[in-house]
Amino acid sequence: MSEGAFLSKTQRKRQMHELQALGAELVELPAAQLAAALRDVRAVAVVERTDEPTAADNPLARELKAALADAAVDGAPLPRVVSASAGLGSRDVSVGDLAAVFDWLADTDAMRRTPRAVLGVVHPDALTPVALDLSPAGAYSLRGHSVGGFGSVTTNRLIATVVADLFDRYVQAYPRYGSEKKGLPTTYYLTIAEEPIRQHAELQRVDFVPVNDAAAFRYGAPLAGLVDGGALFLQSALTDPEETWAAIPAAARAEIVARQIRVFALDTAALAREHAPRPDLEVRMQGVALVGVFLRIAPFAARAGLDRTALLAAVEPRLERLFGKRGSAVVAANLAVIAAAYDSVIDVTAALGSERHPDGDGQLPRLTGADAPLLLEEVLP
Repeated sequence: MSEGAFLSKTQRKRQMHELQALGAELVELPAAQLAAALRDVRAVAVVERTDEPTAADNPLARELKAALADAAVDGAPLPRVVSASAGLGSRDVSVGDLAAVFDWLADTDAMRRTPRAVLGVVHPDALTPVALDLSPAGAYSLRGHSVGGFGSVTTNRLIATVVADLFDRYVQAYPRYGSEKKGLPTTYYLTIAEEPIRQHAELQRVDFVPVNDAAAFRYGAPLAGLVDGGALFLQSALTDPEETWAAIPAAARAEIVARQIRVFALDTAALAREHAPRPDLEVRMQGVALVGVFLRIAPFAARAGLDRTALLAAVEPRLERLFGKRGSAVVAANLAVIAAAYDSVIDVTAALGSERHPDGDGQLPRLTGADAPLLLEEVLP
């Protein structure tokens, strides 16, 4: 079962034709109907995916005001109309943003001070989103930080497909990037749940964060929103756990220790170089290694009682579906990378002196042993 997954080209074409047909029918604004529907309200907010700063209002807000003014000439009440810009720069509109709009409508003074607002961007007139999370109970979420062209978005889609089919879950997978994504930072999201997923927005709370390079700590905040006791995966050319740990900035290391976050690492670039059938596939095959890492780290395989053999057997037909047109050698190479990643991912937290819980409950092992005092002294002020 999948929800919010990628549409096929045929589905996108059909959707486009339906929208075009709908647009042909709505050649004229239903002004009288809107005015009649809103005659008894005190205030109306019009949220549009546009911003015309030199105009009195955004286009739909202007049209609505004109319709209400025409009705007011004949004695109808005239509600206050405020305008909000949202979705700018391809940003999602979150449930917290929409809740902030309702709070705005409830405050007459706020509407008078700020008749035009923006959602989801840093701006003097931005509304502060309300902290709301509509994720289903028990949902498991991922937020990945990568670079365009590394194949991470395709990998995220593959993980979603495998999890949905193999573990009978609802999934929602999608990326965030601009129009010129190749070589630029890319963020991608995945939510897995036993119930339908009813929100589509950048995730503020996640259980697992894969990071393409430790440099992401210097240019962003990969740990933001990661739950205490969650998992962090680093693509790293370093194979020694101590060196991998030292490559993480000190402030981030201190936060990781304080919040009991588990750290994993793997040189996915080396795996891609080893198994790629062609040099041009090496970069993209780095991303597919995350499938093996995810299946090893995430709790779903253990909960379902599936071992390595069963997991890889389930992955292979999905790889055929995605990469089959490129030939059997490409499919086999991708499967080999996934298997190698599953087998060789490094548990940095465990390697730096820890004791696993004897009951195998998956909780973070606390840092103990001879190396722990030095480690804590190094990262904590």
